[in-house]
Amino acid sequence: MDMRSRVNTALKQAMKDKAAERLSTLRLINAAIKDRDIATRGGASEEAKGCGDAEVLEILGKMTKQRKESARAYEEGGRLDLAERELREVAIIEEFLPKQLDDDEIAKAIQTAVSSTGAGSIRDMGKVMGELKARYTGQMDFGKVGPMVKDHLCAAGGNGC
Repeated sequence: MDMRSRVNTALKQAMKDKAAERLSTLRLINAAIKDRDIATRGGASEEAKGCGDAEVLEILGKMTKQRKESARAYEEGGRLDLAERELREVAIIEEFLPKQLDDDEIAKAIQTAVSSTGAGSIRDMGKVMGELKARYTGQMDFGKVGPMVKDHLCAAGGNGC
């Protein structure tokens, strides 16, 4: 079952269960997917099918990151009730994301990507990040992975570090 179908099935179930908070979050996910569909359509009839699973995973990752940042801001502002709501939304969104890789698995993935792209210096960082995004979308936070890739390439003796 593709990601879009999983979200729609969960949305229908939340309606039947009268789970208001879950339903609200799933509607936000659906709206974000539809927004991406509209943005990518651009009048071309070939792309009328909408975005694929990789793009949906990207959307979900972005939504998770936004809510975690909001929760942090709410906690700093003393609004724990709003922070808890954001974290509950994160939990619902993460149900649709694949298992997140731990630090050891990320390190192995970086090593594999560096080997497969033949990266030898910091100038090849874009190639490595592209390879990681192609293989591990939704499984790692690329904001944290970027510095790890840079450190790896610098340790390998790359120029510009």
